[in-house]
Amino acid sequence: MPALIGILAAGLGLAVAELLAAATRPQAGPLVAVGGAAIDAAPTPVKEFAVRTFGTHDKPVLLAGIVVVLVLVAAAVGVGNARRRWIGVTGAAVLGLVGAAAALSRPAAGWYDAGPAVVAGLVAGAVLWWRGRPGRGDAPGPAGFDRRAFLRTAVVVGGGAVLAGGGAEVVRRARGGAVTRSREAIQLPAAADPARPLPAGTAPGFYSERFYRVDTALSVPRVDVGDWRLRVHGMVDREATYTFDDLLRRPLVERDITLNCVSSEVGGPYTGTARWLGVPLAPLLREAGIDPAADQLVARSGEGMTIGTPVATVLDGRDAMLCVGMNGEPLPLEHGFPVRMLTPGLYGYAGACKWVTELELTTFAEFDAYWVRRGWAARGPVKTASRIDKPQPFAQLDAGRVTVAGVAWAQGRGIRTVEVRVDERPWEKAELLPAPSSDTWVQWRWEWQAAPGPHTLTVRATDGAGALQTETRATPFPDGATGWHSITATIT
Repeated sequence: MPALIGILAAGLGLAVAELLAAATRPQAGPLVAVGGAAIDAAPTPVKEFAVRTFGTHDKPVLLAGIVVVLVLVAAAVGVGNARRRWIGVTGAAVLGLVGAAAALSRPAAGWYDAGPAVVAGLVAGAVLWWRGRPGRGDAPGPAGFDRRAFLRTAVVVGGGAVLAGGGAEVVRRARGGAVTRSREAIQLPAAADPARPLPAGTAPGFYSERFYRVDTALSVPRVDVGDWRLRVHGMVDREATYTFDDLLRRPLVERDITLNCVSSEVGGPYTGTARWLGVPLAPLLREAGIDPAADQLVARSGEGMTIGTPVATVLDGRDAMLCVGMNGEPLPLEHGFPVRMLTPGLYGYAGACKWVTELELTTFAEFDAYWVRRGWAARGPVKTASRIDKPQPFAQLDAGRVTVAGVAWAQGRGIRTVEVRVDERPWEKAELLPAPSSDTWVQWRWEWQAAPGPHTLTVRATDGAGALQTETRATPFPDGATGWHSITATIT
């Protein structure tokens, strides 16, 4: 079973590496490092396909794919090792070097991040070297296969892999538990400028029950609030560093804001509304003294993600903020705890950096942020859009009165009208429900006297400036999807 020996050797090496990474720097783990490098190297169409096909499950699918590839390569190395010992050792070394190169390619990497992958290669190579020696068991099987030697190897190596993997999980849980406890201990102060209550007549579901998550982090960063720091630098008169407590001592604002991911297709799910609590960003930057030539604010997260935001959008009076709370609680870990940036009216890739640790004033000519280097537009204003949420696509409904409902948004401009069309009939105006501000989506509904048969329902919106949502279909790349959302339903 040479192939299985190769898999066991790789498994032990990986488990030891993950234990080492969990105890030092989790982002240096080989699986996360290789996965991150794969995300960075993937062409934009591949990324969009993954988000569109797997949604929030894209990261587990990627990690599972990496494990499958590792198993196949390890099996081949094991077969080669049975013929020539140097083949196995070389294969283990190559795997270790690939992991090390991936770890060093991460934006926030240090030289020490190569350590776990190098250790993985050494451990796997040692196992293969050991098993490459001639067998001396006393119960050889067919073709010289030594069952007892194989079982001893499987027990020792497999048991070691289980112990190391279990240890890594224990360490990860312990570190995660400490961060969770630090989050739970936070007492958010009341906002100096609280949000207004939702207007009467707002329908249930105004706030997103499950806020979407789209990012490149394969493992959710876990940052102890006591260790967190924010550095403001670049084209400023005075650099500054803030702790989390420093932010909480500043006047906080509370706002209802809808956030959009540029990856969402027409009618897609990656739009959410929440009540955010945070520090106004404009006063904080002005205190640092902004160079008039600076036109881009680059936000960096702890794991190295960069988000570029036009400085003008931070200073033009909109509620750009450093968020510390979401829906009355400290930010959830997956949504940027302890601090994230939020810029109303911009897609997330251009104004909503999660896990932010650094703000740099610079220029668009000087620096391209992560997504801009991959072909996305440098500036990402949200486009006017509308969506049908009820009925669901391909629904089968009884004839008679049917409520058609959904949401529309044009942050900063607001929504003036929403219209619905059945098949190719004339457009009908929908009822707009109250919304707290132009920075949130607007709920709408329309009563339809549905006749039997198959029907197509289409929605379009007009923004507060009087501009009609474009009918022209465009994919999300490079600056957001456009087109009218349609669904089909059958009336019986």
